[in-house]
Amino acid sequence: MNQLLAMRAFVRVVETGSFSRAADQLSLPRSTVSKLVTDLESHLGVKLIERTTRSVAVTAEGTAYYERAARLIGEIDEADNAIRGAGLKPGGHLRIDVPNSFAQTLLIPALPDFARQFPDMTLALGISDRTVNIIGEGVHCAIRAGELTDPAMIARRLMELAYVTCAAPGYLERHGVPATPDDLRIGHSIVGYFSAATERASPLIFEKDGERLELDCRCFSANDGEGQIEMMRKGLGIGQNLKRFVQPFLDSGELVPVLENWSRPVLPFHLVYPPGRHQSAKLRVFIDWMIQRFA
Repeated sequence: MNQLLAMRAFVRVVETGSFSRAADQLSLPRSTVSKLVTDLESHLGVKLIERTTRSVAVTAEGTAYYERAARLIGEIDEADNAIRGAGLKPGGHLRIDVPNSFAQTLLIPALPDFARQFPDMTLALGISDRTVNIIGEGVHCAIRAGELTDPAMIARRLMELAYVTCAAPGYLERHGVPATPDDLRIGHSIVGYFSAATERASPLIFEKDGERLELDCRCFSANDGEGQIEMMRKGLGIGQNLKRFVQPFLDSGELVPVLENWSRPVLPFHLVYPPGRHQSAKLRVFIDWMIQRFA
């Protein structure tokens, strides 16, 4: 038995929750991955994974072994990369998951700089406002907006972006310019944003001098930031979006800021990744570049 390969197969099965996905990521037949894990269990004399037709469940012994195996494999990969990469720029391929507006407005325009600095590295961007399963879908790291709720992930704070409340000039001509957030409750349409995962819509939030107002009176909404901006440009209502993403339309006059004496709390962005991957030299290079570029 190739014990190192068996350990890699076991770690990948645990992280993906699937023999098939583990096999895809290791470029091995599913039957080979299954046999490697079975051989590893025989070698250790314990059951690591309970298999069913639809899922895998890690045993208590498997959980304890995974923690040590993942750390050991990370250290081996780090040692290999250090020797191979001595005097060379890091290379390899990364899968990164990025929210749509962040990718289009910030990350993709900066990628030529990344390519110049690290010519031996390639990136595959998963561009979506959907919250992916980082481990299950084989993603190396993801850029997440908002406060984080998964304590199992390592997070590096990247930046904070401010909101702006705005609307198209034609909409304001038809409905008038609101003087206070309460004016939006009657006679105005709201363009909002809703989560694709929960289908819950985010309220418009206004803060001023310790006062906080939340408005749920929405008429139109989208689960994509760029779609919401487009709705506002078409005159469907007043909405809030990140000023960095809206700025080109503010500059062109297609959107006009309103209620500028009121603000919404800034939105933080983080780079998140599983604990076992902090040893990856190629991932560390990408994270360091992102922080240097955007923080």
